Amino acid sequence: MNHGEVGQVILDEAVADARLAVWEFDGARAWLEEARRHPMEPLAAEVWVTDPAFEHVLLVKHRVRGWVPPGGKVEQGEAPRAAAARELLEETGLCNELLPEPAAVMVRSYRADWSPTLGLSYAAVAERDVPLAGEQNQPAAWFCLDADWDSVFPEDRERIRAHARRLAAGRAVGSR
Repeated sequence: MNHGEVGQVILDEAVADARLAVWEFDGARAWLEEARRHPMEPLAAEVWVTDPAFEHVLLVKHRVRGWVPPGGKVEQGEAPRAAAARELLEETGLCNELLPEPAAVMVRSYRADWSPTLGLSYAAVAERDVPLAGEQNQPAAWFCLDADWDSVFPEDRERIRAHARRLAAGRAVGSR
């Protein structure tokens, strides 16, 4: 990502969301501070979508990565939150509002021949009976959070489960 004027604004938004993220993995915040000093690879954004009961997660079948949350590359001049919402719509057909607090920030390589980049995970809640309309050859499906799903990022299963438990606990406290 070029650190020009627009790039700097976008990078500042990514840093702000990284600081707000509930979960931090892979030393992502420190990595981001160091990476800000150099040209960066594109940022990534995804959405951890759960149902209102926090028992299921919505995933898409990526041709290489297996079942993963809807997401992708943050385009030039696009804020990470906007990219996450766009990817959610493109990959699932859902136009849901993202929760205000980002779910997680992490550093990972999305391909073996790519350098690590920052990934921001946002959260949303959606009803499971809403029709899904994903991209061709990349179906979207709901998975029970207790189940395992095939993914090149197996650590995401427990991360998403932990976040769903946190959201469920917050809803239970707020409903009293």
